[in-house]
Amino acid sequence: MERIAMSQEERDWLDWLKRARDGQVTQKWAAEKMGVSDRWVRRLLVQMKTAGDAVVVHGLRGRVSNRRIGEKIRERAMEIVKSPDWHDFRPTFASEQLAKRHQIQVSKETVRQWMMVEGIWQSKGRKVKEVHQWRPRRSHYGELVQWDTSDHDWLEGRGEPVHHLVRMIDDATSRSWGRFVPRDGTRENMGVLWEYVTRFGRAVDYYTDRDSMFTVAPRPGESKEQQRIADRLTQIGRALRELGIGWIAAYSPQAKAYASYCTSCEPRKTFSGKRRRLASLTPWALRGGLGPGSSYNQSSRSFTG
Repeated sequence: MERIAMSQEERDWLDWLKRARDGQVTQKWAAEKMGVSDRWVRRLLVQMKTAGDAVVVHGLRGRVSNRRIGEKIRERAMEIVKSPDWHDFRPTFASEQLAKRHQIQVSKETVRQWMMVEGIWQSKGRKVKEVHQWRPRRSHYGELVQWDTSDHDWLEGRGEPVHHLVRMIDDATSRSWGRFVPRDGTRENMGVLWEYVTRFGRAVDYYTDRDSMFTVAPRPGESKEQQRIADRLTQIGRALRELGIGWIAAYSPQAKAYASYCTSCEPRKTFSGKRRRLASLTPWALRGGLGPGSSYNQSSRSFTG
């Protein structure tokens, strides 16, 4: 006896059809319970004489879809995705580049499934994280400027190393400006501060992490009151006080992570990595166009020397 796999809905349909066939209920009643027309019930009862219980099972079940992508196309796509230049591509970006550069039109979900089968991508379950209440943004331009440094190999090992981008982000408008520097030191950050004040004016407060450039570590056994009375400042702290600018330290992990994220993500999307690598572009530093002292302007997403 052949076993037929059915869903619960299909089993319910079969039960109503058998009742209608045996005269226990009317065809109209069975149609209402099944959510179909009377005519469809009569048609199923006729087919039931030859197909038996399988009449409620869709005829295409178990068959390959006519719209299935060919195996050669799948193998070609996975061969490209496995290449060294694509080693860090996620499914969405890989799908976009397959369509753009190789005319392989495949949805991101299909690429994701292929990559999981090949062991290139691993599905990650979403974790329920503790909700952190973000502070509201300042209401006016210049009230608060976030100041942070992004450490990244901007040229991916090619040309003169450029590893530090000091960036200022206005909290109210998200307008940002940054400068590439050879090292993340007091002198370089002071130069960026001076140029930012010259270009955009003096902000009310600056928001930074608690790096040693901005704050002096407390001495052993020293209380907060003793620290306040001692009033020890770094060189940048003295400069901000001379300019009449306030300083706010980021204490929570969320605050520090947000400042670092804002500093690093936008330039990387614009300048670094994947698209330039695919296009085989020569890094600007190799042509003398990018190096320490070059600046980044988010409003135009451009780099200037």
